[in-house]
Amino acid sequence: MRVFAGLWGGWLFCLAWVGDFGRAWSIFGHPHLYAASRPDSSRLLGLRAYRTCYIAQKIDHFGFAEDRTFKQRYLIADQHWKKDAGSILFYTGNEGDIAWFANNTGFMWNVAEELDAILVFAEHRYYGESLPFGNKSYTDAKHLNYLTSQQALADFAVLIQHLKNTIPGTQNTPVIAIGGSYGGMLAAWFRMKYPHVVIGALAASAPIWQFDSLVPCGSFHKIVTEDFKKSGVGCSESIRNSWAAIKRIADTEKGLQWLSHTFRLCSPLKTTTDVINFREWLSGTWIYVAMVDYPYEAAFLQPLPAWPVKVICKYLKNPKQPDRLLLQNIFRAVNIYYNYTGHASCLNLTRTATKSLGLKGWSYQACTEMVMPMCSDGINDMFEPQKWDFHSYSESCFKAWGVRPRPSLIPTIYGGKNISAHSNIIFSNGGLDPWYGGGVTKNITDTLVAIMIPEGAHHLDLRAKNPSDPSSVRQARLLEVHYMKLWLQKHKRVKKCPK
Repeated sequence: MRVFAGLWGGWLFCLAWVGDFGRAWSIFGHPHLYAASRPDSSRLLGLRAYRTCYIAQKIDHFGFAEDRTFKQRYLIADQHWKKDAGSILFYTGNEGDIAWFANNTGFMWNVAEELDAILVFAEHRYYGESLPFGNKSYTDAKHLNYLTSQQALADFAVLIQHLKNTIPGTQNTPVIAIGGSYGGMLAAWFRMKYPHVVIGALAASAPIWQFDSLVPCGSFHKIVTEDFKKSGVGCSESIRNSWAAIKRIADTEKGLQWLSHTFRLCSPLKTTTDVINFREWLSGTWIYVAMVDYPYEAAFLQPLPAWPVKVICKYLKNPKQPDRLLLQNIFRAVNIYYNYTGHASCLNLTRTATKSLGLKGWSYQACTEMVMPMCSDGINDMFEPQKWDFHSYSESCFKAWGVRPRPSLIPTIYGGKNISAHSNIIFSNGGLDPWYGGGVTKNITDTLVAIMIPEGAHHLDLRAKNPSDPSSVRQARLLEVHYMKLWLQKHKRVKKCPK
């Protein structure tokens, strides 16, 4: 989903540990938390093996005229499950290939043994192999009509019931939903809408409030800017100054040729539209880097070094350089994101992230229900000024897909900020992740809890343990497992009570 210490200090994270956490420790004593902090041996030992399965799902769960079905893919691993005793950790798949998400959600593999869990990774309809109309799924708005979060949640509920009906010993097994980014939003909404199906949810980096006017539209770009600002002197200022430099150089044909050559573009810049696309590509690059600013080498969106924002900022120390020198350094910076391995012969403006992400499907969802207002002013952030213009947004959606977005639909369906009636949801957010601006960052109730991870980028806590993990993410994982254990203990107590 796009899909992220200085200023923060340690105080935000400390706030997340106050209150219910302290009471939980005093009531239940020191829980046995080991898997969430031990070395990740699952890959080395070949323990991440899973079975690939399929289930027939209704194309439309909420109407009766469309009665056809499609095959939804899901992955299942039960190496650590204890029959009639354990749990099911259910990954609410988001906008992409489910195998890719399974391989990038090491947290679930790390804690499976401790929670005696079956792991299930459910693929979201219209992504990966789960195409309701096969090759015709993306042909027009009529075929895409069933690509909604509500339909996806219904798929998940049906799948869980199917598992309990077909796997002996799971009928009363408690289920915990886990997801990151859009998948984190789905995990939270799953618990809200289907509390009889899942006993709790971990919603990592889930911007459930990035809708309508629930949060300021400029918060996202301010956070990205702050990441770059604190990662190197002159860094954010260099990026802010680059926009005017690009416009000045792109004003001539020779300037366009120079930009195309300097940035080693696969397709040369020729028109005004090309230059606009080029600037949007650069903006997207800074956003993606901020989202995946992990403390170790990783290849989530692209192969990157540890702390990639700091690496990039090494090239952007002098914002007052002449235009061409400044932009040569801008190229060196973006080349870290697109060509860290040195294998790219040219840079492609149409490819900003891994192919495993379903960017086409997300584009449609963003033009229907997933409308997340964003803006920038070029003063409080390092981006070009751009107001949130819903009319223009709607027109572009209609041109692309033949549909009109409904900006209030998500808050209406899922409650917006009025969610205190729900329970057992952990909202975790990283202080380096631009999406935290639309996330839940403070406890709402004793059972709707927020965990802030100051040094964390986009759902870092869901990734596998790494020796370079900052202490804040290690502590966050321990706390997440602790809450899950509380939910499971409560479920067992309720189940034992006589009717």
